[in-house]
Amino acid sequence: MAMTRMPMVQYLVQKGLLAKEQLDEALKVQQQTKNPDLGRILVELNFVGEREVVEARAQEAGMPFVDLDRTEIETSATNVVPERIAKLHTVIPVKKEGMQLLLAMANPRNIQALDDVKLASGCRVVPAMAVPGAIEDAIRKSYAGSSPAAGGGGGAAALQSNFTADIRQAIATAGVAASVNQLPDEAVDDGDEQMADQAPIIRLANALIQQAIVDRASDIHVEPQQRHLRIRYRIDGVLMEAMTVPKNLQAPLISRLKIMADMNIAERRVPQDGRIEVRTNQKDFDLRVSAIPTPFGEKIVMRILDKSSIMIGLNKLGFTEENQAIIEELTSQPNGMFLCTGPTGSGKTTTQYSVLNKLNTIGVNILTVEDPIEYQLGGIAQVGVNRKAGLSFATALRAFLRQDPDIIMVGEMRDLETAEIAIESSLTGHLVLSTLHTNDAPSATLRMIDMGVEPYLIAATVIGVLAQRLARRLCPNCKEPYEIPVSDLVRFGMKMEAGDDMDRLVQIYRPVGCDNCRGTGYRGRTGIHELMLVNDEIAEMVVRRAPLADIRDAAKANGMKELKEDGLGKVLAGVTDPAEVRRVVFTAGH
Repeated sequence: MAMTRMPMVQYLVQKGLLAKEQLDEALKVQQQTKNPDLGRILVELNFVGEREVVEARAQEAGMPFVDLDRTEIETSATNVVPERIAKLHTVIPVKKEGMQLLLAMANPRNIQALDDVKLASGCRVVPAMAVPGAIEDAIRKSYAGSSPAAGGGGGAAALQSNFTADIRQAIATAGVAASVNQLPDEAVDDGDEQMADQAPIIRLANALIQQAIVDRASDIHVEPQQRHLRIRYRIDGVLMEAMTVPKNLQAPLISRLKIMADMNIAERRVPQDGRIEVRTNQKDFDLRVSAIPTPFGEKIVMRILDKSSIMIGLNKLGFTEENQAIIEELTSQPNGMFLCTGPTGSGKTTTQYSVLNKLNTIGVNILTVEDPIEYQLGGIAQVGVNRKAGLSFATALRAFLRQDPDIIMVGEMRDLETAEIAIESSLTGHLVLSTLHTNDAPSATLRMIDMGVEPYLIAATVIGVLAQRLARRLCPNCKEPYEIPVSDLVRFGMKMEAGDDMDRLVQIYRPVGCDNCRGTGYRGRTGIHELMLVNDEIAEMVVRRAPLADIRDAAKANGMKELKEDGLGKVLAGVTDPAEVRRVVFTAGH
């Protein structure tokens, strides 16, 4: 597919698409505006169309140009690239010939896009250029109309096609009721409350929550837009558009949700928090509800907490046998501090609760301070932070020391005062569990130093640090094996022996999509972990404030596997795929 290289302007002039006088005028504009993008200037001056400019740039780069308005997208191509990747990078797979994939791109210099598509498809990728708007249209058409088995990640169409008749009927009947009541979008509070109490709106609110639970969603996003109300569910850590609701139902539906969460429906100018309790299929769920004002109305986010999920145990969180044994050994110590780190939503609290659930026996006094209390554990005294009443992490911890505790869990160490009291608790013979927001395990010690904690106190108390992420599991019903060169996995920590063949093929799996996973290719999540033991060497390095790189090297020499290495193990075991590990583990520059 090699193309003759030709400068963009020369191509446009040679094709008769651009006159010399027009080029001269565009160059003057470029000089005046200091805009380096001459092609964009030509389009804005209406001298040439965007399609012609992109085609000319393709000639200049010596790569193919794909006119997506006249090219048929092959299903065999879109089947091997998840919709999520296509949308993320604005790319569309066009044609698949054997193990070669023609990929239309808005930005052919996007190396990460090429790598993600290569890893997901297992194909050699041939980049081509296409008009960005045409790529976006092709993504919508190619994935939205596919069957659940196609696309490998297309959630929206799959979700919408699986909504029950109840939810569709609820929208329809609620719409009729809204029309009869003739409530405008900015209806008065009394009208909203009256409408929110009517059966159709109640059924619609209940149906949205029930459907989210059926779809295993962790969050429900109710988002006002200019012309409609968008509903999105976060499933296995990824937001998916579930449906749109007519704009005239926005005010009564949001009011109904606020009533259920015991919020003030007359107040729309400030953020509010509330809670909804739901029981379905003999299971209890707590919904933590947050409302914030936006230009088009209040946005509602509901976090769904399954009270039974915390009882799953450490053996169900994705730990290797070695790491689980180490954690059980660390948390059986009579004193010391065990930390979990990671970004929001990485499963830190679930891990800590699972540890507490294992340690919770009749002979142990366990106290926790949390903001808020996410799950209620029988036999454990849990205290929720209440800043309005003066109850902070620090004040609760001070009181705990007079409660004869054996084990203390601090929901999060946010400031120096909390950290110092937690350390004091550890030094006086208590096991302390807590969380920090850091990217990896070795960074936890430096984060505590940044908070103002003396290094010698960290070295004397911290016994282990667990960093973690949550990656989506491949659906066991439809995942598909394929082979890639071992060289493609080096960045994930694949060890290469001297003389090893870089082109040696290894078998891994990719998402496909089926009814079992609602067309996404994934079902459920697993943990990816990095466990650092604080031995004498690392403790000494912390005291002398050694660089992070040195601490990391020492931890690896002591047996720590980095997040990417643990992710690689799960890729080779067929639990997840490289694109998913890259999504949750790798950051810019790594």
